Amino acid sequence: MPDLVLTVTCPTRRGIVAAISGFLAGNGCNITDSAQFDDMESGRFFMRVSFRDVDGLGIEALRDGFAGIARDFDMQAAIHDATQRMKVLLMVSSFGHCLNDILYRWRIGALPVDIVGVVSNHLTYQKLVVNHDIPFHHIKVTKENKPEAEARLMDVIGETGAELVVLARYMQILSDRLCSEMSGRIINIHHSFLPSFKGANPYKQAYQRGVKLIGATAHYVTADLDEGPIIEQETVRVTHAQSPADYVSLGRDVEAQVLARAIHAHIHHRVFLNAGRTVVFPASPGSYASERMG
Repeated sequence: MPDLVLTVTCPTRRGIVAAISGFLAGNGCNITDSAQFDDMESGRFFMRVSFRDVDGLGIEALRDGFAGIARDFDMQAAIHDATQRMKVLLMVSSFGHCLNDILYRWRIGALPVDIVGVVSNHLTYQKLVVNHDIPFHHIKVTKENKPEAEARLMDVIGETGAELVVLARYMQILSDRLCSEMSGRIINIHHSFLPSFKGANPYKQAYQRGVKLIGATAHYVTADLDEGPIIEQETVRVTHAQSPADYVSLGRDVEAQVLARAIHAHIHHRVFLNAGRTVVFPASPGSYASERMG
Protein backbone atom coordinates (compact mmCIF):
# COMPACT_ATOMS: atom_id res chain seq x y z
CA MET A 1 0.00 0.00 0.00
CA PRO A 2 2.26 2.83 -1.24
CA ASP A 3 2.34 6.17 0.60
CA LEU A 4 2.15 9.05 -1.87
CA VAL A 5 2.08 12.85 -1.74
CA LEU A 6 0.17 15.11 -4.11
CA THR A 7 1.28 18.75 -4.37
CA VAL A 8 -0.81 21.33 -6.18
CA THR A 9 -0.43 25.01 -7.06
CA CYS A 10 -2.97 26.77 -9.22
CA PRO A 11 -5.09 29.91 -9.63
CA THR A 12 -7.82 30.22 -7.02
CA ARG A 13 -11.26 29.01 -8.10
CA ARG A 14 -14.20 27.05 -6.82
CA GLY A 15 -14.19 23.24 -6.79
CA ILE A 16 -10.48 22.47 -6.50
CA VAL A 17 -10.66 20.48 -3.27
CA ALA A 18 -13.74 18.60 -4.45
CA ALA A 19 -12.02 17.64 -7.70
CA ILE A 20 -8.90 16.39 -5.90
CA SER A 21 -10.68 14.44 -3.19
CA GLY A 22 -13.14 13.01 -5.71
CA PHE A 23 -10.33 11.82 -7.95
CA LEU A 24 -8.49 10.12 -5.09
CA ALA A 25 -11.62 8.45 -3.72
CA GLY A 26 -12.65 7.34 -7.20
CA ASN A 27 -9.28 5.71 -7.77
CA GLY A 28 -9.19 3.69 -4.56
CA CYS A 29 -7.00 6.05 -2.52
CA ASN A 30 -7.33 6.98 1.14
CA ILE A 31 -6.31 10.49 2.28
CA THR A 32 -4.20 10.39 5.46
CA ASP A 33 -3.27 14.08 5.77
CA SER A 34 -4.23 17.26 3.95
CA ALA A 35 -3.27 20.92 4.14
CA GLN A 36 -4.31 23.84 1.95
CA PHE A 37 -3.92 27.60 1.70
CA ASP A 38 -5.77 30.09 -0.47
CA ASP A 39 -3.71 33.27 -0.85
CA MET A 40 -6.25 35.99 -1.52
CA GLU A 41 -3.50 38.52 -2.25
CA SER A 42 -1.80 36.59 -5.04
CA GLY A 43 -4.88 34.67 -6.15
CA ARG A 44 -3.02 31.37 -5.84
CA PHE A 45 -4.15 28.14 -4.21
CA PHE A 46 -1.75 25.67 -2.58
CA MET A 47 -2.47 22.13 -1.40
CA ARG A 48 -0.53 19.12 -0.15
CA VAL A 49 -2.26 15.77 0.28
CA SER A 50 -0.75 12.59 1.77
CA PHE A 51 -2.61 9.48 0.68
CA ARG A 52 -2.37 5.72 0.31
CA ASP A 53 -2.91 3.85 -2.91
CA VAL A 54 -5.15 1.27 -1.25
CA ASP A 55 -6.23 -0.43 -4.46
CA GLY A 56 -2.68 -0.52 -5.84
CA LEU A 57 -3.40 1.38 -9.03
CA GLY A 58 0.21 2.59 -9.17
CA ILE A 59 1.85 5.99 -9.19
CA GLU A 60 2.18 6.26 -12.98
CA ALA A 61 -1.48 5.45 -13.54
CA LEU A 62 -2.47 7.99 -10.89
CA ARG A 63 -0.26 10.62 -12.52
CA ASP A 64 -1.80 9.93 -15.92
CA GLY A 65 -5.29 10.02 -14.50
CA PHE A 66 -4.75 13.28 -12.65
CA ALA A 67 -3.35 15.05 -15.73
CA GLY A 68 -6.84 15.94 -16.94
CA ILE A 69 -7.76 17.65 -13.67
CA ALA A 70 -4.44 19.49 -13.69
CA ARG A 71 -5.21 20.85 -17.17
CA ASP A 72 -8.76 21.85 -16.23
CA PHE A 73 -7.59 23.89 -13.23
CA ASP A 74 -4.30 25.12 -14.77
CA MET A 75 -2.40 23.33 -12.01
CA GLN A 76 1.26 22.77 -11.37
CA ALA A 77 0.81 19.33 -9.84
CA ALA A 78 2.99 16.39 -8.94
CA ILE A 79 2.51 13.01 -7.26
CA HIS A 80 5.55 11.92 -5.25
CA ASP A 81 6.51 8.57 -3.78
CA ALA A 82 6.85 9.40 -0.06
CA THR A 83 9.30 6.53 0.45
CA GLN A 84 11.74 7.68 -2.22
CA ARG A 85 14.72 9.52 -0.74
CA MET A 86 15.74 12.81 -2.33
CA LYS A 87 19.32 13.09 -3.57
CA VAL A 88 21.09 15.90 -1.69
CA LEU A 89 24.47 17.53 -2.34
CA LEU A 90 26.04 19.37 0.61
CA MET A 91 28.44 22.30 0.30
CA VAL A 92 30.65 23.60 3.12
CA SER A 93 33.62 25.91 3.68
CA SER A 94 35.45 26.30 7.01
CA PHE A 95 32.60 26.14 9.55
CA GLY A 96 31.47 22.56 10.09
CA HIS A 97 28.65 22.77 12.65
CA CYS A 98 25.85 22.51 10.08
CA LEU A 99 27.62 19.76 8.14
CA ASN A 100 28.19 17.72 11.31
CA ASP A 101 24.58 18.17 12.37
CA ILE A 102 23.21 17.10 8.99
CA LEU A 103 25.45 14.03 8.89
CA TYR A 104 24.33 13.02 12.38
CA ARG A 105 20.63 13.42 11.57
CA TRP A 106 21.14 11.54 8.31
CA ARG A 107 22.95 8.72 10.10
CA ILE A 108 20.18 8.21 12.68
CA GLY A 109 17.40 8.54 10.10
CA ALA A 110 16.05 11.91 11.23
CA LEU A 111 16.79 13.31 7.76
CA PRO A 112 15.77 10.58 5.30
CA VAL A 113 17.84 11.64 2.29
CA ASP A 114 20.55 10.21 0.06
CA ILE A 115 23.65 12.38 0.51
CA VAL A 116 25.29 11.98 -2.88
CA GLY A 117 28.36 14.08 -2.11
CA VAL A 118 29.96 16.98 -0.28
CA VAL A 119 31.60 19.87 -2.11
CA SER A 120 34.06 22.18 -0.38
CA ASN A 121 36.52 24.88 -1.32
CA HIS A 122 38.71 23.64 1.56
CA LEU A 123 40.06 20.24 2.62
CA THR A 124 39.12 20.71 6.29
CA TYR A 125 36.29 18.16 6.32
CA GLN A 126 37.55 15.69 3.75
CA LYS A 127 38.36 12.99 6.31
CA LEU A 128 35.03 13.43 8.10
CA VAL A 129 33.09 13.05 4.86
CA VAL A 130 35.11 10.10 3.54
CA ASN A 131 34.70 8.33 6.88
CA HIS A 132 30.95 8.48 6.27
CA ASP A 133 31.49 6.76 2.88
CA ILE A 134 30.33 9.89 1.09
CA PRO A 135 32.17 11.23 -2.00
CA PHE A 136 34.15 14.42 -1.28
CA HIS A 137 34.76 16.97 -4.03
CA HIS A 138 37.39 19.61 -3.44
CA ILE A 139 36.71 22.58 -5.72
CA LYS A 140 39.07 25.40 -4.93
CA VAL A 141 37.64 28.85 -5.67
CA THR A 142 39.67 31.95 -6.42
CA LYS A 143 38.91 35.24 -8.16
CA GLU A 144 40.68 33.92 -11.24
CA ASN A 145 39.03 30.49 -11.55
CA LYS A 146 35.41 31.14 -10.48
CA PRO A 147 33.84 30.28 -13.87
CA GLU A 148 35.83 27.02 -14.07
CA ALA A 149 35.03 26.15 -10.44
CA GLU A 150 31.33 26.69 -10.99
CA ALA A 151 31.40 24.65 -14.18
CA ARG A 152 32.93 21.81 -12.15
CA LEU A 153 30.21 22.23 -9.54
CA MET A 154 27.54 21.93 -12.22
CA ASP A 155 29.26 18.76 -13.44
CA VAL A 156 29.09 17.31 -9.92
CA ILE A 157 25.40 18.19 -9.65
CA GLY A 158 24.73 16.50 -12.98
CA GLU A 159 26.89 13.44 -12.29
CA THR A 160 25.34 12.80 -8.87
CA GLY A 161 21.77 13.53 -9.95
CA ALA A 162 21.41 15.92 -6.99
CA GLU A 163 17.85 17.18 -6.60
CA LEU A 164 18.70 19.58 -3.77
CA VAL A 165 21.86 21.52 -2.95
CA VAL A 166 22.38 22.59 0.67
CA LEU A 167 24.82 25.36 1.50
CA ALA A 168 25.86 24.21 4.97
CA ARG A 169 27.83 27.40 5.65
CA TYR A 170 29.39 27.51 2.19
CA MET A 171 30.94 30.95 2.00
CA GLN A 172 31.31 31.49 -1.76
CA ILE A 173 28.83 33.48 -3.82
CA LEU A 174 27.07 31.53 -6.57
CA SER A 175 26.52 33.10 -9.97
CA ASP A 176 23.17 34.44 -11.14
CA ARG A 177 23.09 31.76 -13.85
CA LEU A 178 23.51 28.91 -11.37
CA CYS A 179 20.90 30.40 -9.03
CA SER A 180 18.47 30.67 -11.92
CA GLU A 181 19.09 27.13 -13.20
CA MET A 182 18.69 25.69 -9.69
CA SER A 183 15.80 27.94 -8.62
CA GLY A 184 13.94 26.42 -5.67
CA ARG A 185 16.58 23.69 -5.30
CA ILE A 186 19.34 25.43 -3.30
CA ILE A 187 18.91 26.12 0.42
CA ASN A 188 21.20 28.46 2.37
CA ILE A 189 21.54 29.24 6.09
CA HIS A 190 22.75 32.44 7.70
CA HIS A 191 22.53 34.28 11.00
CA SER A 192 19.74 36.75 11.68
CA PHE A 193 20.01 39.77 13.96
CA LEU A 194 17.84 42.76 14.69
CA PRO A 195 19.40 45.15 13.87
CA SER A 196 21.31 43.50 11.05
CA PHE A 197 25.08 43.18 11.01
CA LYS A 198 27.06 42.37 7.89
CA GLY A 199 30.72 41.86 7.18
CA ALA A 200 33.38 40.48 9.49
CA ASN A 201 32.58 39.27 13.03
CA PRO A 202 28.81 39.80 13.01
CA TYR A 203 28.48 38.17 16.43
CA LYS A 204 31.03 40.57 17.90
CA GLN A 205 29.11 43.48 16.35
CA ALA A 206 25.90 42.13 17.87
CA TYR A 207 27.55 41.81 21.28
CA GLN A 208 28.83 45.38 21.10
CA ARG A 209 25.35 46.66 20.29
CA GLY A 210 23.72 44.70 23.11
CA VAL A 211 21.56 42.48 20.94
CA LYS A 212 19.02 40.43 22.91
CA LEU A 213 17.98 37.98 20.19
CA ILE A 214 20.16 35.75 18.04
CA GLY A 215 18.51 33.98 15.16
CA ALA A 216 19.00 32.06 11.95
CA THR A 217 17.23 32.04 8.60
CA ALA A 218 17.09 29.25 6.02
CA HIS A 219 15.99 30.30 2.56
CA TYR A 220 16.12 29.41 -1.10
CA VAL A 221 19.07 30.93 -2.91
CA THR A 222 18.44 33.61 -5.51
CA ALA A 223 20.62 36.14 -7.28
CA ASP A 224 19.79 38.54 -4.42
CA LEU A 225 22.15 36.64 -2.09
CA ASP A 226 20.45 36.44 1.33
CA GLU A 227 17.11 37.80 0.09
CA GLY A 228 15.60 34.55 -1.22
CA PRO A 229 12.22 33.12 -0.13
CA ILE A 230 12.39 32.15 3.55
CA ILE A 231 11.66 28.56 4.57
CA GLU A 232 12.43 28.46 8.30
CA GLN A 233 13.58 30.79 11.10
CA GLU A 234 14.30 30.58 14.82
CA THR A 235 15.63 32.81 17.61
CA VAL A 236 17.28 32.37 21.01
CA ARG A 237 17.61 34.98 23.76
CA VAL A 238 20.92 36.31 25.03
CA THR A 239 21.64 38.58 27.96
CA HIS A 240 24.14 41.24 29.00
CA ALA A 241 26.01 38.59 31.02
CA GLN A 242 26.97 36.52 27.98
CA SER A 243 30.17 36.91 25.99
CA PRO A 244 30.82 37.15 22.24
CA ALA A 245 31.89 33.48 22.40
CA ASP A 246 28.50 32.59 23.89
CA TYR A 247 26.82 34.43 21.02
CA VAL A 248 28.80 32.37 18.51
CA SER A 249 28.02 29.08 20.25
CA LEU A 250 24.31 29.79 20.49
CA GLY A 251 24.28 31.04 16.93
CA ARG A 252 25.82 27.84 15.63
CA ASP A 253 23.25 25.74 17.46
CA VAL A 254 20.29 27.65 16.07
CA GLU A 255 21.75 27.68 12.55
CA ALA A 256 22.06 23.88 12.57
CA GLN A 257 18.52 23.40 13.86
CA VAL A 258 16.94 25.81 11.39
CA LEU A 259 18.78 24.35 8.41
CA ALA A 260 17.74 20.81 9.35
CA ARG A 261 14.09 21.87 9.62
CA ALA A 262 14.25 23.60 6.24
CA ILE A 263 15.73 20.51 4.60
CA HIS A 264 13.09 18.33 6.25
CA ALA A 265 10.31 20.57 4.93
CA HIS A 266 11.72 20.57 1.40
CA ILE A 267 12.33 16.83 1.08
CA HIS A 268 8.78 16.12 2.27
CA HIS A 269 7.35 18.49 -0.34
CA ARG A 270 5.91 20.86 2.25
CA VAL A 271 7.36 24.08 0.77
CA PHE A 272 5.69 25.97 -2.07
CA LEU A 273 7.14 29.05 -3.73
CA ASN A 274 4.68 31.94 -3.73
CA ALA A 275 6.40 34.75 -5.67
CA GLY A 276 9.06 36.09 -3.27
CA ARG A 277 7.61 34.18 -0.31
CA THR A 278 6.88 30.60 0.61
CA VAL A 279 3.94 28.57 1.83
CA VAL A 280 5.21 25.97 4.31
CA PHE A 281 2.73 23.36 5.52
CA PRO A 282 3.15 21.57 8.89
CA ALA A 283 4.81 18.17 9.05
CA SER A 284 2.58 15.20 8.35
CA PRO A 285 1.78 12.70 11.11
CA GLY A 286 4.68 10.30 11.52
CA SER A 287 7.38 12.72 10.39
CA TYR A 288 7.00 15.37 13.11
CA ALA A 289 9.13 13.50 15.64
CA SER A 290 12.06 13.14 13.26
CA GLU A 291 11.92 16.83 12.38
CA ARG A 292 12.22 17.89 16.02
CA MET A 293 15.01 15.48 16.93
CA GLY A 294 18.22 17.09 18.10
